[in-house]
Amino acid sequence: MNKLKLRTLLQSFLLEDIGDADLTSQSIFPSDQIGKGVFIAKEDGVVSGVSVIQETYWLLDSSISVQLFFQDGDKVNTGDILAEVRGPVAQLLTGERVILNVMQRMSGIATLTARCVRELNNSFIQICDTRKTMPGLRMFDKYAVTCGGGKNHRFGLDQGVMIKDNHISFAGSIQKAIEQAREKVGHMVKIEVETETKEEVLAAVEAGADIIMFDNRSPEEVEEFGRHVPESIITEASGGITLDNLATYRDSGVDYISLGFLTHSVKVLDIVLHVQPGENKQTSQGDEAYVY
Repeated sequence: MNKLKLRTLLQSFLLEDIGDADLTSQSIFPSDQIGKGVFIAKEDGVVSGVSVIQETYWLLDSSISVQLFFQDGDKVNTGDILAEVRGPVAQLLTGERVILNVMQRMSGIATLTARCVRELNNSFIQICDTRKTMPGLRMFDKYAVTCGGGKNHRFGLDQGVMIKDNHISFAGSIQKAIEQAREKVGHMVKIEVETETKEEVLAAVEAGADIIMFDNRSPEEVEEFGRHVPESIITEASGGITLDNLATYRDSGVDYISLGFLTHSVKVLDIVLHVQPGENKQTSQGDEAYVY
């Protein structure tokens, strides 16, 4: 993830959550009270967003030390300690909810993506996401998909032309839509067309589409449509594909299967912060020591 964007987004999340002050933590704990905390996985899964722990706490207080024991994309088991943090108790507690909200969601997406990759069990076909992400969280959601072994579709409307049914209706035909797009975009921009019938597939091929999506088609239809598409054109299946029927597309022959439910129907991975209160003491040399 882009560190500058990451810090900017985390800062906005903290400002939303904290407001003017964390009244609870700051009224109970003195600023020099030091504590230790550990982030623990409460269930098996694939972890994503461990850098969120470090970046969030550093935004709050650069004196907080963070030790990470897992990397993004690692499999974790129930009870695994993901990270250990040490620093002012008030700041550890202030950052807790933002960290967990983001990291639990990311790890849930990564875990589901990894499950889909296993379920499909085809090294040629790539699982990818869609733009069905929570506004403001797209960078996190799409990064989490890659942690689970998936690929990213376009990040936004500016990263490629994707001609869907409504575009075709307004333009008049697939041919006209592609021609008009070609006149306006540069040679580096790919054009994808959504199709539902064999006639639409043939029209997209004839018009020179770079990518053809088979939308809401059965595995048998996807395989049949694919026979009419040259190898130079990328194929994608999307719509109506669930975790329950994903395996039936294993031999469909497409290059990509895009799944909106990876990010729009997230079940978070349960992660908690367990803290151990401590006190600030001075050694005879004046150095700080932690007591737990």
